[in-house]
Parts: sequence; C-alpha cells; structure tokens
Amino acid sequence: MAEPPLLPLKENKIAKGTFAVVGIMSTLVIYGILQEKIMRVPYGPNKEFFSYSLFLVFCNRITTSAVSAGVLLASKKALDPVAPLYKYGVVSISNILTTTCQYEALKYVSFPVQTLAKCAKMIPVMIWGAIIMQKKYQGQDYLLAFLVTLGCSLFILYQGAGDISPFNRGRESTVWGVSLMIGYLGFDGFTSTFQDKLFKGYDMEIHNQIFYTTVCSCLLSFTGLILQGNLLMAIDFVSRHHDCFFDIALLSTVATASQFFISYTIRTFGALTFATIMTTRQLVSILLSCLWFGHPLSWEQCIGAVIVFGSLYARSFLKTKEKAETKAPGGS
Repeated sequence: MAEPPLLPLKENKIAKGTFAVVGIMSTLVIYGILQEKIMRVPYGPNKEFFSYSLFLVFCNRITTSAVSAGVLLASKKALDPVAPLYKYGVVSISNILTTTCQYEALKYVSFPVQTLAKCAKMIPVMIWGAIIMQKKYQGQDYLLAFLVTLGCSLFILYQGAGDISPFNRGRESTVWGVSLMIGYLGFDGFTSTFQDKLFKGYDMEIHNQIFYTTVCSCLLSFTGLILQGNLLMAIDFVSRHHDCFFDIALLSTVATASQFFISYTIRTFGALTFATIMTTRQLVSILLSCLWFGHPLSWEQCIGAVIVFGSLYARSFLKTKEKAETKAPGGS
C-alpha cells in the first residue's frame, strides 16, 4: 500500500528532468548556432559581415537585466544591492571581457574549435579557485585537466582542410583566435569563481546578482560602444539588415532564457547533473555546427573530441559514484 504514492513522485522527477534537459539543450544549441551565424555569415546582397561584438554584449545584457528586474518585482523581492556595487562591477567587467573574447574569437576559429576549447575552462577555474578561494584539488582533477587540455590541443592544432572564415589570414589568424580563446577561458574562470565567492560571502539571491551584474554590463558596454564610435554603425547595420536584427533579438532572448534554465537545473538537480547536460550540449552543438555550416573534421580532431568528452563523462561518472558511496553509510 506504500508503493503507489512513490509513482507520482518519480514521474514528477522525470518531468522536471525532461524540462531541464530540453530547456538547456534547446536554448544553448540555438544560441551557439546564432552566434556563429551572426559573426561568420554575410548579410544582404553585398555580403556584409557584422563585426560589432560589444553591441551583441549590450543587447544580451539589457534583455537579461530587464527580465531579472521583472522577476524580482513579480516575486516582491528587494531590488537593493546586497554586496557593495564595486563587486558587481568586477564581475561585470570580467563578464564583458569574457563574452567579447568569445564573439571575437569566432572571426578566427570555427565554432566547433571554440566549443571544444570551452571544455578546458576547468583549468582556469582550478587556478582561480586556488588563488581566490584557497581550494585544494585531488590528483584525478589534475589528470582530467591534462587530458582535456591534450584533447583541445589536438582539436585546435589539426583543423580540417577547407574550413574557411571571411577573416581568415592563415596561421596568424589561428594564433590570434587561440589567444582570444585563452583570454575567454581566463576571464570566464575568474567570473565564475568570483561569483561563487559573492554567493558564499553574502546572503544573495541569484536574480539580485544577475540584475546588478547585467545593469553594470549594460552601462559599461554602452560606454565602450560610444568610445569606439560603433554604436551608430551597429544600429545602421541592423536597420539595413532586418534578418540580422531578428538574429540578435533571438540571440538575446535565448541567452536570457538559458540563464534561468541553468539556475533551475542547479537548484533542482545539483551542479553534477548540470555539468553532464552541458557536456552533452557541447557535443550536440559541435555536430550541428559541422552539419549546418559545413566544417570538415580531421581524424586528429575526432580523436581530440573523443578524449575531451570521454574525460568529462568519466568525471561525471566518478563524481556520481563518490556521491553514492558517501551517502551509503548513512542510509544503511
């Protein structure tokens, strides 16, 4: 008689899991395809390329800040800052540099290369974690970091023949693209580590941090566009190319939606499940990009991808096993 009540609970968990997986996979896969299309595919009969990365950052952040403010007001939570404003500013500056490096890198390396390189973000996270949070890591963490670095190196150094970019200048562009990706990884690792420190140092609600960080990002990116003289040029471009305007609007929408799906997944299922979903999303994104935009993969790149994703799935499996072993003594 005790079993029937468990069935609705199990079905509810499956429904929540399906909602999280579909939400993250759909928004981030669309986001990946759109950012490559905007930065690498020409618009209009004159084949003009969009090159205003900071404008994309501004559009993304203003959409996210508006939605997070709406969520805070709807839930009747205070809009007052919890931490000093300069700390939100630090996260914001780092986040702008992260996103700008990400968009600029797409001019010089293909989306599959960029996506796989993102898998190496655990390395700067470990470095910043040791510096900022004084964290200590196990031997298997360093081994995993080495394997992911090896796989990413193979994927970047042995690119398939015929992968053409309008900004391509041969080997120099690859070096510049890789430099931008290193910048992306370094700034992204700092951003997530500093955000973690803010959450642990202050009783901070996630939408509060998103709101103040994105508002700071809006002001900084807007200022950057004015100083560069690119704001009117970017507006002129999207006013002449309505399909580009639609792409940017959709990019900002799915970027904002993905933030809330990510928060929901971590809160409901934990960071480990989220990491597994993200690994799968990256694999799907690479395969879709290769099919959609015709990126050829060399056999060395295939080996690199197997090493990276194999290592990440092995990590998820080992963490799940450790978690089960830790719970076992209490449950027996």
